Amino acid sequence: MISYQEMISYLAATLTTASFLPQAILTIKTKDTEGLSLGMYSMFTLGVLCWLIYGIYIADEAIVVANAITLMLAGTILSYKIYNTFFKKVN
Repeated sequence: MISYQEMISYLAATLTTASFLPQAILTIKTKDTEGLSLGMYSMFTLGVLCWLIYGIYIADEAIVVANAITLMLAGTILSYKIYNTFFKKVN
């Protein structure tokens, strides 16, 4: 049986990951990153990677799954931001 502590961890993981989805979907759909901070997304993505490593280290499934999903989404957005900032030609 799942403990209350585990239920809270899964609820927290679901809510924080789901809260990121609207921004990720919008950015992936439009590829518009002008209003996003490169510094913030760089630090956020690195922080999510650290949480993923920590979750693996302590073998916490909720932390691992949530941060693996968030890392994929944040990494995609960060990739768009880097491309748009440094490589996209302005017409």
